Order: sequence, then C-alpha cells, then structure tokens
Amino acid sequence: QVQLVESGGGLVQAGGSLRLTCVVSGIIFRINAMNWYRQAPGKQRELVAAITGGGSTNYADSVKGRFTISKDNAGNTVYLQMNSLKPEDTAVYYCNAKMGRSGVKYNYWGQGTQVTVSS
Repeated sequence: QVQLVESGGGLVQAGGSLRLTCVVSGIIFRINAMNWYRQAPGKQRELVAAITGGGSTNYADSVKGRFTISKDNAGNTVYLQMNSLKPEDTAVYYCNAKMGRSGVKYNYWGQGTQVTVSS
C-alpha cells in the first residue's frame, strides 16, 4: 500500500517562506510525476507545481518565480519551497503521486498540510 505523508505547513507572515515535504512509502511503482495541489476554502483544488520522473517542472502562473518544486535522488521525496508568500497562498496543500505499472495508472494523495499566510 502506498502512503504519502506531507509535512512543513504552518502559519507564516506575508513575505515569509515555508518548505513542504512529501515522502512516498510502501509499494512504489514507477513514479511518472509528483505534484503539489492546494485547496482554499470555498475554492476548487488547483495544481500548484509538478515534477516529472525526469525532473521537468511546471508551475501555476500564480506561483511562478516564488515556488520551487524539487525531489531527492531516489525520487520518493518531493519538496515545495515557497518564498514571498502571500495571504492568497493560504490553503491546504496536498501531495499527489502519479504512478504506472504494466500500463495501469495509479493516483495517490496525501492527507494535506495547512498553510496559513497572515497579512
């Protein structure tokens, strides 16, 4: 069974920084991509940043230049460095892993970690 565990959320003032970590454990198939999503109250979950198994990255326009996604060499830990945080970044942040094996795709989620940015 695959588990994703996020950590690093918290309360920070506007302009501050946080680093989120997501560790994937259990039976791990080929990881095609790992993503960070967020969901603010009353809003839909949105993709914040993505990194492929090959290391290519992609960001939402709202976080470009402020957030950086990275992963460790083993590929089962992903980070989200968040700088110059704004109150509108306040949300629950979720780690997502997209895996594949024998042509079957698997999609796993963490439990989420709260990020609150005060003005």
